[in-house]
This record gives sequence, C-alpha cells and structure tokens, in this order.
Amino acid sequence: MDKPYNGLKVIDFSTTIAGPQCTRMLADMGADVIKIEALEGDMMRSRPPQRNGASTAFGQLNAGKRSVVIDLKSAAGREAARRLAASGDVVVENFRPGVMQRLGLDYPTLRADNPGLIYCAISGYGQTGPSSQLPAYAPVIHAASGFDLAHLDYQEGRERPDYCGIFVADVLSGVYAFGAIGTALHHRSRTGAGQFIDVSMLESMLSLTLTELQAAQFPFTMPRRPMYGPVETGDGYVMVAVASEKTFLNLLEAAGQPELARDPRFEKYLDRRANWAELMDLIENWSRGLTRDQCLQALEQHGVPSSPYRSVKQALDDPQLVHREALAQVSDRGGVFNALNPPFRFSETAVGAGSHAAALGEHTREVLREIGYDDPQIDALGA
Repeated sequence: MDKPYNGLKVIDFSTTIAGPQCTRMLADMGADVIKIEALEGDMMRSRPPQRNGASTAFGQLNAGKRSVVIDLKSAAGREAARRLAASGDVVVENFRPGVMQRLGLDYPTLRADNPGLIYCAISGYGQTGPSSQLPAYAPVIHAASGFDLAHLDYQEGRERPDYCGIFVADVLSGVYAFGAIGTALHHRSRTGAGQFIDVSMLESMLSLTLTELQAAQFPFTMPRRPMYGPVETGDGYVMVAVASEKTFLNLLEAAGQPELARDPRFEKYLDRRANWAELMDLIENWSRGLTRDQCLQALEQHGVPSSPYRSVKQALDDPQLVHREALAQVSDRGGVFNALNPPFRFSETAVGAGSHAAALGEHTREVLREIGYDDPQIDALGA
C-alpha cells in the first residue's frame, strides 16, 4: 500500500531525541526526511548499544531518513541549507531559540523563498518569554513542569525525587510536533499557506498532569494509599486498575468479598477513595494467598484490568506484538536490529519504520545533486 506522506519532503535540522522522534514518525508515514548533520554527526550516533560503530539508539530514531553532512558554520553550508529548505515542504529544528535566526535559517528568512513552508521549532520553554533562553533537556523539563514531584506524591514514604532515565518529555513533545505538522499540512491543503509551529516541551509535560493541574487550582485531599499501584501476591506483585464502578464490583467478586460493596467505607466513590488503604489491605489478605499467576487468572476471569510487572525485554516477547507486527527490522553498517513501528495502523495506507538507518553523510552527494549542485560544487562544499 501507498504511504500517506509519500511525496512530502522534510528538512530535518534536529538532533538528539525530540526532533528526531517527530521526523522519524514523518518518515514512517512515507515522507522523504533529509537529516542535516554537522561534521561530527548527531550526538546520538555515539550512544550505546554500538555494533561496528553504529548505534541502534540512533538507528531507532532515524530509520528511513537520508543523511546529509553540511557545515552550517560556513557560508557555503548555510546557502546549501537554504536551497534545501526552498525545495521542501516541512522544516523541523530543536535548537535553542535564536540559533536558527543567527544562521539565517529562521522561518521569516526561509518563508521568503518558500511561502508554503511549514516550519516546526521544538524547544524547552517555547520560542518567546522569560524562560525561552534557558537550556533544557528532558530531565530538566520533568522537574520544571511539576511532573517529578507529582509522581513522587504517589510514592508512599518517599521524599527524594526519582532519578531520570526515561526521557518522556522528548518523546512526548516529538509526538505533539508530529501531530501539529499534520494539522498544518491540512491547513495548507485548504489555503496554500505555510506557517510556523512553536512546540514547548514544558507545556507538553504539563499535559500529562491532568488531576494535578486541576488540584493545583481546586485543592482536594488525596487518598493515603494511591489508587493505582502494586498489589502483593504470594510470589510477586500485579498491577490492578480499578477505574470504574463495574471494575470495583468485579474486583470484589474476584476476591470473594462482594459484601464490601455495601460497606459504608467503600459504597460511595468518594468514601472509597478516602478509605482506599483499608480496601486494599482487605484485597491483599486475599491476593497474598495466591501465586502471581493464580491472582492474575482470577482477575482476568472477572474482567478486572490487570497485568504482571514486566521488563521491556519480557514485553517485547509478548505474542500480541508479533501479531500486530509492532517491530520492524532495520539495517545499518552494524547489521540488523529491531525498531518499534508507530503504535497505530491505517486500513488503506501503509505505515512503518524505514528499513535502513543511514551512515553519517551517506546521502550528501545524492541530495545536493537533487537541488542543482554539480560534482565540482559538491567537492568544493565538502572541502
């Protein structure tokens, strides 16, 4: 099947995770993503795991893109970048605000040559405002957005915030940028006009704190024991999500304690939340007498949403992922590795990771020829 963004040309100035996450998704949709890299390459090329000098972390973020090395510190390099942008549909960058303007590659400059250009800038705090010039990586944004302390509030007996190893803000803002670009493309299809998109990582992270954002305005007392957490069994823990009245009643049936539905402490939702610790103590009196698998079987039989706690490696072995073809094989100079496909499928168009992750500068000559450079000019640019 044809891919939905076939024919779309994206000039990708972004590095690290947030921007490459966005442009990887555009490439998955069929866009021709031209990744502009400095002479030393994207820093993610140095990240483990490495095989023959090729990083699979880089490969997962950049599968399906073409790599072009351009020195943006040189006038000739900046001219090549401008010519590329003039030939493209979308530009994506995640530099600190002001960097692209100093390079002469900002939206007003590029729009003069390409009025239909959609230009997406991802930054920590947004392009303007008192915090716009602050340096920002995902762990900083997690702390600044309130996310880390909101998460800590759900950890009983804890005062020190957790260490950060999973960069939620990067992936989340990249996905928001992907969605915003699709919206701008629809607008352009109606009007012919391009536009500038300003994506804030801070605001992206705040979107995750639904309850906390409202509680900051309208305070209320949270239950002493959080509602969503591990339930102890005889040989491990399971996650149980009691998110509806039906689920609550089903949990009591699974635990052989249906009479608790009429207990004044638990009968009404707000009272139940206020007395959640007592309720879960009663549930664990039942679950501790079972193995983890026995507990899960009882919960599943009664339609209670639940899961064992799994490692990523264990999750990747789930037959459900095989059924959905969730993993794609990608090749680079180190061999073959698996990368995750987009988590959605279309009935009439194909989506999926590209089959190759480019070596640094692998497509420089090819791409520059496409915008009118001849071989002597390319050699001079390289020198």
